[in-house]
Formats: sequence, structure tokens, C-alpha cells
Amino acid sequence: MSDKMQAVQIFKKIDFAAMLDIAAILGLAVLLIIALQHVLPWIGNRLHGKKRLTLLATVPIFRLIIILAAFVMIVPLLIEPSLQNMVALFGSVGLAIGFALKDYASSLIAGIIAVGERNYRNGDWIRVGDIYGEVRHVGMRTVEVITPEDDRVLIPHALLWNQPVINSNNGEAHLLCVADFYLHPQHEGAMVRQALEDVAMTSPYLCLDAPVIVVVKETAWGTRYRLKAYPVSASQQFRFISDLTTRGRSVLREADIQFATAPAAVP
Repeated sequence: MSDKMQAVQIFKKIDFAAMLDIAAILGLAVLLIIALQHVLPWIGNRLHGKKRLTLLATVPIFRLIIILAAFVMIVPLLIEPSLQNMVALFGSVGLAIGFALKDYASSLIAGIIAVGERNYRNGDWIRVGDIYGEVRHVGMRTVEVITPEDDRVLIPHALLWNQPVINSNNGEAHLLCVADFYLHPQHEGAMVRQALEDVAMTSPYLCLDAPVIVVVKETAWGTRYRLKAYPVSASQQFRFISDLTTRGRSVLREADIQFATAPAAVP
């Protein structure tokens, strides 16, 4: 028997009764999904707190169950339920799933490498592309990051293959913070450096065991000062930078230091 004839025998001859059964199953599945997507949110909106979120989270799970149940009921109406046909069917389905999940497998492998190389750990502050935040959980497929805006972002480990991962503290409790000041070139540089160092040294967030550095760079539009220091905890970085910036500006204004007024295209 030719392969073509064997392939044809996998499928049953579809008669009018089978078509009605398939249509009824599909129609019932669609009605159940529509009802599910209306009833559960309606109930959830009358609940509060975690109960509401838990109920709403079950909507896609129940929808998936309905779709799988409809698929299981329709398959015997289309395919002869023999061992050979089932092996051929599941082989084809397995091949399709494997092709569809190749990116998932890539993320799993990258996750194993990330855990082994310790590219990021819980508590690290990392930047991947435009995403910056604290690592809260390193899973097998993704790393969970909480951004400064309190957004939860799941980053696939597969990005390790083609994107750099910037780790700001690399397992350490301290993280370097930088406050920038752009000044008019007509000023006393040594005095400004000392004033900015004093601002950092008097910050309540400063880690006294780490150095305070002021980096100066002359540009076409003025002088750029970068005040670099470490807070006691990496989680204080934004409060620390805000404290350095606001108090630094106040000190410089009190000393009659003019700030740069030309638009600064900072590299």
C-alpha cells in the first residue's frame, strides 16, 4: 500500500452527521468561552483584594481547558482511532510543538547557563535593553525584575545569546550612584569639587566605607561634574541620587555658581 493511501486512511469519511457533531462541539465551546469571559469577570468585580485577582486569573485557565476538551472530542470524529493513526497523529503534533517551543527550549538552556555562571542573582540590579530593575526571582525560563516604577517584568533568559546584561552591583550590597551637574565654565573648579564631595559626605544614605569621587569633563557647552558615591543599600540608590542632586544644586547656587544654559547633548 502506498504512503498516499496510508495517509488517506488516517482520516474518516466525514458525513453530514459528523459535521453536525463537530459544529455542535465548536458552537458549545465558543458559547462556554464567551459565557466564561463575561461571568467570571462579573463575579470578580464584586470581590475585593486577592480574591478578585485570583478569580480573574482563572479565566485563561478555564478557557484553555475548554479548548483542549473540544479538541479531544473532535479528533475521534475525524481520525480512525487505531494505534498506527494515533502514533502518526501524536508524532506530527509533537513535531509541531517542538518547533513552536524552540524559543522556550533556548530560554531553558540559557537559564541553566545563567544559574551556572551567576550572571545575575536575587537582589542584583540589572539592565537588559531598556529594562532596569532589581532581580526578584531567577526561574528556569525567565528572570523576574521589579523596575523602579514597581512594574514586574519577566525577561527570557534567551536574551543572553544576543544582548549584553549590565549588572550594576553583581551580588554586592553597594551600588555606584552618579549625580550629574552641568556648570558654566567660568568658576573655580577646586572649590566646586570640594563642595560636591562635602555634599556626598553629609548624605544620610552614604556608605562611609566606599570612596567619594568627583569626575570633571570639559565640553563645548560647559563643564560636566559627575559626583560618584555608594549608598548604604542598593535599594536606596534613587533616594541617594535625589539627595545628592537637590542638595548639590542648593550648595552651588549659594556659592553663586552659574549652571550651563546651552542645550547639552550629553553622550
